[in-house]
Amino acid sequence: MALRCSPTRHLAVSLLGECGIAAIWRLNVAAAEAYRTGYPAAASAMLEIAEAAEEAWFRAQGDQALDR
Repeated sequence: MALRCSPTRHLAVSLLGECGIAAIWRLNVAAAEAYRTGYPAAASAMLEIAEAAEEAWFRAQGDQALDR
C-alpha cells in the first residue's frame, strides 16, 4: 500500500534526511516537554511527525534489506 504524501509525512522525511534517526528521538523529547509545559496540541503534532518519521525510517530499512 502506498502512503499518501501528507504534509506531516513530507516534514518527517525531510527531518530524517537532515538529522537522521536522531530526529525521531528529538521529536519525542520535544513533545514530552511541550506536554509538560501545557502545550498538548503541539505535543500531539510532534508525536504525529515522530511516528511518520519512524514509519518512513523502517520502510527505508526494509527497502534496503530487499536490495541485498
